[in-house]
Amino acid sequence: MSVELFGWLGSIFFAICALPQAIKAFKDGHAHGISTWYLILWFLGEICMIAYIWDRSDMPLMVNYVMNLGFLIVIMKYKFFPNKKGAEAPFRTNRPTNRS
Repeated sequence: MSVELFGWLGSIFFAICALPQAIKAFKDGHAHGISTWYLILWFLGEICMIAYIWDRSDMPLMVNYVMNLGFLIVIMKYKFFPNKKGAEAPFRTNRPTNRS
């Protein structure tokens, strides 16, 4: 196995690690449980890294960051613009109410 193969495998794993969260946000119609600052810093990091590696033509890294940015945009869409069904309060409890 060459070192480049490890680079591609690592890049693909990192690229798809946001996929389950993007799918969950899509299905739920919201991303209430994710910190806004986390998403903003993640987005800024992705943009900076794409700008950094653009000139180097490092395809494994470019695939990683571009795919990750795509999934991040989906998550951010549902964080900042939730569907009406997902716009409800994020923490609902199943505790019985005390109605007399």
